[in-house]
Amino acid sequence: MFAVIKTGGKQYKVEEGDVLYVEKLNKEKGNKVTLDKVLLIGDEGNTLVGTPFVKNALVKVEVIENFKDKKVIVFKKKRRKQYKKKRGHRQELTRIKIEEIVSGVKAAPKKKPVELAKKEKEKEVPKKIPVEVTKKEKAEAPGKKKTTAKTAAKAKKPTKTKEK
Repeated sequence: MFAVIKTGGKQYKVEEGDVLYVEKLNKEKGNKVTLDKVLLIGDEGNTLVGTPFVKNALVKVEVIENFKDKKVIVFKKKRRKQYKKKRGHRQELTRIKIEEIVSGVKAAPKKKPVELAKKEKEKEVPKKIPVEVTKKEKAEAPGKKKTTAKTAAKAKKPTKTKEK
C-alpha cells in the first residue's frame, strides 16, 4: 500500500516503513504526528484519488529528528561593476518515519476557516434599509444627454455645396 501526501508545499510518495526528509514540522523528537493531506492512496489494483484530498484518510508518522540541511551558497555578481554578494542558507528539515497508512477512518472534523468567515460576516452585516429618493434629489442630479451614433455623425459632417 502506498500514498501520496502533501506537506511543506511538496508532495511525497510514501509506503509504510519509509524514512524521509520533509520541511520542518514543529514537533519534538519521538512525537507521533498524523498527516491528513492525503492526495492519493494505491493498493493492489484499487486507487483512491482525492479532489483535492482523499476523505477519511490519514498517514501516521513518527518524528525521528529535526536538523539543518547542508549549506547552499548563493553568490551574486555583476561584472565590471564591483558588485558581489555571497550568502549562505541552511534549510531546517525533519526526518520522519511512516508508521501507518489509514484509509476509511473518519478523521477528526475541523472547522474550515471559510465557514467561520461566512458566519462572522452574516453576523456583522446589518440589513439594508431602503432609501427613497425624493423628486428634488432626482432633479438636482445632473443627467447626461446620450448622443446616438447618427446624431454624432451628423454633427461632425461638414456640408458640401457644389459650385458651378
